[in-house]
Amino acid sequence: MPELPEVEVVRAGLERHVVGRRIAAVEVLHPRPVRAHVAGAAAFAADLTGRVLVGARRRGKYLWLPLDNGDALMAHLGMSGQMLVQPVGQVDERHLRVRFGLGDDELRFVDQRMFGGLSLSSGGAELPSEIVHIAPDPMEAAFDPHAVAARIRRSASGIKRLLLTQTVVSGVGNIYADESLWRAGVHGERAGRQLSRTTVLGLLGHVQDVMAEALAQGGTSFDALYVNVNGQSGYFDRSLSAYGQEDRPCSRCGTPIRRVAFMNRSSYFCPTCQKAPRGR
Repeated sequence: MPELPEVEVVRAGLERHVVGRRIAAVEVLHPRPVRAHVAGAAAFAADLTGRVLVGARRRGKYLWLPLDNGDALMAHLGMSGQMLVQPVGQVDERHLRVRFGLGDDELRFVDQRMFGGLSLSSGGAELPSEIVHIAPDPMEAAFDPHAVAARIRRSASGIKRLLLTQTVVSGVGNIYADESLWRAGVHGERAGRQLSRTTVLGLLGHVQDVMAEALAQGGTSFDALYVNVNGQSGYFDRSLSAYGQEDRPCSRCGTPIRRVAFMNRSSYFCPTCQKAPRGR
C-alpha cells in the first residue's frame, strides 16, 4: 500500500497539473470506486461536473482536491490506486475506473484491486469531516512530536503498532516504520511505556528523516502499481536498510536481518541492533 511519501508525490503532481482546471465531464466506468457516494455514480458525476479544482492537499494517506464551491474531491489509493494525468486520446489503462475531463487532459483514477476510492466531501475543502479523526502526519506543520511522544509513553502497546495507529500519528506504514525503528535501534514489540522520552523523540525524528529521504527519491516502489501522476516509479527501495532485507547483513553490525509475522504482514529488524523485549 502506498505510504505517506508516495501519496505526497502524487499530491505534488496533482498540484502541478490539475489545480486551476475545470472539470468538464466525469465518466464513472465502474461504480465500486465511488461507492461512498450514496446517491450513486451518476449523481457523483453530476455533482463534480463544472467544478474547478482549486488545490491539492493531503493528511497521512488521504488526498483531497478542494473545489471552488467549498466541497472537496477525496481520494484514497488503497492497495493499487493511481491518479494519472494523461492527454485526451491516450489509450485507456486496463484498470481505468473513473475519468475526469479537463480540456486537453484527463485525470484518471486507475485501480486494479479496487480497495481505493473517490468520494465527495461536503464542505471539506479545508479538512474533510471524514478524516478529522486522523492525527497530523510527521510532515505537517501541525505535527507535535512532544504530544505524540507523551501519548506513546502512556501506552502498553508495542511501539510499531503505535506508529501504525493513524489516530496517534498518520501516514506511517509498514515500510517506513521498520526503517525508522532500525535507525533508532528499537525493537517494534517494545511497549511504548518502556521507552524513554528521549528515545521516542529520537524515533519520531527518524520517521521524519526517512520520509523526507523517500520523498526526495519519489517514494518506494516494489512493482508497477505505485507510480506518480506521470507514471514514474520511486526509487527509495534501493536505500532500505531493514524492510525486505531478510537474511542480508545489517549494514550497521553485519548480523542477518530477520523477518517475523506482524499483523498479517511482516516486520524486518536486526536482532543485534534491536534487542527484543524480555519474553519475546
